Amino acid sequence: MKPKFFVKYAQLELYVSQPRLNRFLRACGNSKSKAQKLYKINLRVAQAFYPVMNLFEIFLRNALNNQLALHFNDHDWIINQKPLFMSHLSLAPSRYFLRGCVLKAESKIRPQPITSGKIISEQTLGFWTALFDNHHYILLHGSIMAAFPNKSAATNRSAIATKLKNIREFRNRIYHNEPICFRGNSVDFSAATQILSDVHDVIGWIDPNLLGYTEYFNNVNDKINLANTL
Repeated sequence: MKPKFFVKYAQLELYVSQPRLNRFLRACGNSKSKAQKLYKINLRVAQAFYPVMNLFEIFLRNALNNQLALHFNDHDWIINQKPLFMSHLSLAPSRYFLRGCVLKAESKIRPQPITSGKIISEQTLGFWTALFDNHHYILLHGSIMAAFPNKSAATNRSAIATKLKNIREFRNRIYHNEPICFRGNSVDFSAATQILSDVHDVIGWIDPNLLGYTEYFNNVNDKINLANTL
């Protein structure tokens, strides 16, 4: 049983910060009790996204890694392509982003032995979503689309890139403790609901059987529905 606790609004304001709480207060018609409740609901929804996002990132990373290993016929492609694909002159405007990510990972891993598995596990979601930027996609001859064998024929690179960008930005909001319960000054979880739908779409494109596994850990909508009690 969780211990009961009570924190006065003034205490929360002191330690969470007044500017952060003011947005919750405005959205709740200046009701401090409702603002405090909304703040907790926002945290509960963000918390509920963690296992879903964790699985999404793992599934996406491994699907893309497996496909690139096939494309380059090399399970160590992430190491061996540094002076090749990742150093192509056309990538100069992007400052060789992928290569930089790999070099950063290698620096972090040293003095331990550097392996492809370790480098892959060090990559952020931004590394994998960047593969769908047009300059990378062209060099890969679109081969990464094969990571989504169950997508519709109408789902092109641009559509996938947009979904991945939106998911990554939302994920970063959660991980940086930014609120996800607003549209303007109104309480609105529609963006969170849309991201959950986008996550399900991408996972389903990889393998529909993974959706049931993900759903076992998903209680995002249950937490969003708590906002109806405000």
